[in-house]
Amino acid sequence: MSAPPVTSRSFVLLVLAAGQFLMTLDSSVMNVSMATVADDLDTTITGIQTAITLYTLVMASLMITGGKVGAIVGRRRVFGIGLVIYGLGSFVTGLAPNLAILLVGWSLLEGLGAALIMPAIVSLVAGNFPAERRAAAYGMVAAAGAMAVAVGPLLGGAVTTFASWRYVFFGEVIIVIAILLVLRRIEDAPAERIRLDLLGSVLSAVGLGAIVFGVLRSSEWGWVRPESGAPVLFGLSAVIWLLLGGLFTLYLFLRRQGYLVDRGRDPLVDPALLRNRQLVGGSTMFFAQFAVQAGVFFTVPLFLSVVLDLSAVETGVRIVPLSVALVLAAAGIPKFRPQADPRRVVRLGWGVIIVGVLMLAAGMDPGADAAVVSIPMLLMGLGLGALASQLGAVTVSAVPDSHSSEVGGIQNTATQLGASLGTALIGSVLIATLTTSVVTGIEQNPAVPVAVQQQASTELAAGVPFLSDRQLADALDNAGVDDATAEAVRSVNADARLEALQVAFAVTALIAVLALFGTGLLPRRPTAAPSPTT
Repeated sequence: MSAPPVTSRSFVLLVLAAGQFLMTLDSSVMNVSMATVADDLDTTITGIQTAITLYTLVMASLMITGGKVGAIVGRRRVFGIGLVIYGLGSFVTGLAPNLAILLVGWSLLEGLGAALIMPAIVSLVAGNFPAERRAAAYGMVAAAGAMAVAVGPLLGGAVTTFASWRYVFFGEVIIVIAILLVLRRIEDAPAERIRLDLLGSVLSAVGLGAIVFGVLRSSEWGWVRPESGAPVLFGLSAVIWLLLGGLFTLYLFLRRQGYLVDRGRDPLVDPALLRNRQLVGGSTMFFAQFAVQAGVFFTVPLFLSVVLDLSAVETGVRIVPLSVALVLAAAGIPKFRPQADPRRVVRLGWGVIIVGVLMLAAGMDPGADAAVVSIPMLLMGLGLGALASQLGAVTVSAVPDSHSSEVGGIQNTATQLGASLGTALIGSVLIATLTTSVVTGIEQNPAVPVAVQQQASTELAAGVPFLSDRQLADALDNAGVDDATAEAVRSVNADARLEALQVAFAVTALIAVLALFGTGLLPRRPTAAPSPTT
């Protein structure tokens, strides 16, 4: 395949980065707009969280199939088809009168569109940029996605506050139309004469879907021991059964793929790819990166919006330094150090991320204000940018271009699993720590009457909600709690929130440290594409 002229590469990169930005934007927007959307659709926060869960579920479970469809139909064509489906979903979401229509538009249609678009972006970068330019290209595409995560709260907060959350989704329709109008200027690869493994598609979707759904429900249902009111099977939480069933289904999927290869038929994913050291290393780093990133973007907004009671716009402003630093690092490293050792760059990136997260943990004290996140956000951005500058090229260059669609499916599955697990794990740790601290603090506080202590121990054992001082004061006032007791409970809650955040940040740092053990799988030399026959 001939690469486009140098003069058009910037344009191609802009189009693909816009696609990646689009795929990530509305999740981050929805996170700061949940209360408004729930009120507008006459539903609950739980209902909106269900929509977010199903969106992630559809994407993660169909990524591998979406990558293979791109190889069969053509990457540019499936990119366009995915954009049409995604744009239709955005339009339906913008018009949604109730939760059911929101689920159809956002969770189903947008999730399906994203599962087609994201693997195609990986393949289109491989097809439009020579090997020596791919690290920079993948870095900018990854940076665009991370920018959406960082800019989303600011954009969503502003649009929701001053207009309507619906305009975000209508704006996405306009972006989709703009990309479709210029899509022909992107170089494509011819479709391959292969057959889609339908049984393998079902097995991969069911297996990945069960794992992602189980992880996302873990904070409410419990990992092994069921929470109060959660579904139970043979005395255990439904989560552990979903995880075990999902893993077993993926085992059957891999056996199915090996069966097809042995008989000379077309697999959905060649099992040999999973024995590729470089590909496994890059995918593992993607998984860890998005787990840490999801943990940080879950906890930092809680500190800013709940503990400090900042508005959605103010919260978004405090996260902007991460976005700026990420783009500078992702674009600058390949430009100024194109021959840099990928393993060393990734290790340095993880080191900077670990320092940033530990600074967040250390900064959680009663006197902390919004300024405490400034330097950590800058460090996080630099670290994530360093990873973004290398990992996309590492994974795709591990195999011939003919496998780029499969790699796109594997890579994006790793990112979605990482994001899901990061959010669920850090969320579970946060709520568990908060619950233990609040219950213990109330029981040991002499200013709280014994009757209130006993009532709190019973009612809060299932989980303490992460409330602001204002929300807690309203709840205590509505419950008729006297002023002295209410003040004692507010003090306990304030201390417990900071402790919960501190533990959550510490666990996030632990994930980043563990990721360092996987960096040995990364190459030491700058990535270059293998020959087509490799």
